[in-house]
Amino acid sequence: MTLEISTTTNNTAFTCGVDEVGRGSLAGPVVTAAVILNPARLIKGLADSKKLSKKRREALFEEITQKTIDISIGEASVEEIDKLNIFHATLLAMQRAVAGLLFQPLLVLIDGNRCPELKMRAEAIVKGDNTVPVISAASIVAKVMRDRQLAFLHHQFPQYGFDKNSGYGTEQHLEALRLYGPTPHHRRSFSPVRKSF
Repeated sequence: MTLEISTTTNNTAFTCGVDEVGRGSLAGPVVTAAVILNPARLIKGLADSKKLSKKRREALFEEITQKTIDISIGEASVEEIDKLNIFHATLLAMQRAVAGLLFQPLLVLIDGNRCPELKMRAEAIVKGDNTVPVISAASIVAKVMRDRQLAFLHHQFPQYGFDKNSGYGTEQHLEALRLYGPTPHHRRSFSPVRKSF
């Protein structure tokens, strides 16, 4: 999945931020974003996507896609999550996001405490999505993209409330699992889903 980027530039020594969304969800893919900000086009208000309202995330998402040098989205499917486990599937999605960039970064800053294997230097930063703007931007992009995917799934499976819970294990979602069982988009290796069939 690619996004249209408005900025073009020469390939110089970029720093890229990477973050994931959906690790703890019971349904849907894990989604990662790799973002290279443009230092000449500052974006105010970047923060951990979880600490922003939906309206603010959407506004920042539009600003990020207009002002950044490069953005790439990476995913790992439900099938890959069930086969590899969520940790390794997340690393795979991060690799895919970085590989999809048009401009190869010199340094990749990853939110968390582990880095995927990459061709370039990478550094893991715990809570980087709240302290490093380029990681915050990646957090926002990944969150908006994934929420849109789950909102689309909601139209096919409205009883699970994906438009509100984004696949996470809310009380309403767990009750729907008990009543209807899992969809093809549920992670069957996750305990609450496994107990429902």
